[in-house]
Amino acid sequence: MGHDHGNGQGQGQGYGAGHGHGAAHRHGHGHGHGGDMDWAAMGAMLERYARVAAPLYGQVADWLKRWAPAPGVVADVGSGPGAVSFLLAEAFPKARIVAADPEDALLEQARERAEREGLADRFGTARAALPDDIDGVPAADLLWLCKSLHHVGDQAGALTALAGRLAPGGTMALLEGGLGSRYLPRDIGIGRPGLLSRLEAADEEWFTGMRTSLDGSKDTPEDWPALLAGAGLRYTATRSFLLDLPAPLSEDARAHVVQEFTRRREMHADRLAPDDLTTLDRLLDEQDPQSLHRRADLFVLTAQTVHVAVKDA
Repeated sequence: MGHDHGNGQGQGQGYGAGHGHGAAHRHGHGHGHGGDMDWAAMGAMLERYARVAAPLYGQVADWLKRWAPAPGVVADVGSGPGAVSFLLAEAFPKARIVAADPEDALLEQARERAEREGLADRFGTARAALPDDIDGVPAADLLWLCKSLHHVGDQAGALTALAGRLAPGGTMALLEGGLGSRYLPRDIGIGRPGLLSRLEAADEEWFTGMRTSLDGSKDTPEDWPALLAGAGLRYTATRSFLLDLPAPLSEDARAHVVQEFTRRREMHADRLAPDDLTTLDRLLDEQDPQSLHRRADLFVLTAQTVHVAVKDA
């Protein structure tokens, strides 16, 4: 089921931050991480991104109330540790929330948080992996997929399977697409201007390779309304939501940006020119006065796109 691993997840075309549960979960969830994944650290990273992006998710939830004003069950498919699930619990205070994810360690973190926050009576988890292992996903009045679908080889097949878990009259909300995040001016005073544009080009190359390497990968045009309609749902609406955090950033937001650049420095070491790698190293060096840790001009600006479809009653 993939989560934006990097939830921090590729940035191009909006693949990045927030990828599902933030950015760290973006890349890899559901296609095997190996046994050395630090789930506690990943969970903390995804929860931090959810705090940073809470204004955006709040706008999304308010908009979704047009089609799901009082859902009985809300399922967050590809939930990670439930970072966004808890925002949905706040937006829909009478709903039962189910966080569905392939990783037991992250679901355990979600259950522990539900206990801490007094939500255990209306919060549950289900182990589920797109596209085939979704029996644990309950019949839901609102299905939320946040940048998890693009980690599935057969995206159309996954949507069709999930449509079967949607209650009659229920709503599916799919967050895919949008714009890559911006964090710095075009000219940052070190290196060649335009670093973020070159990072986005590297993200696009990485994303294409990631999609190609997925099990059962199918070359599917990213026409999300058409894919939702092909799954037997009635496509209803698309809207993009802005996350605009101007300088100076909060501690959480700055830490998120540092993590994003750290991830992309590792991910694109073989794709970027040597001078760009040198610039990134300076940006990540806490002792450098030009580093992301110290810069006063750091901001977060991104747009995420949500597509809504309804299952006829």
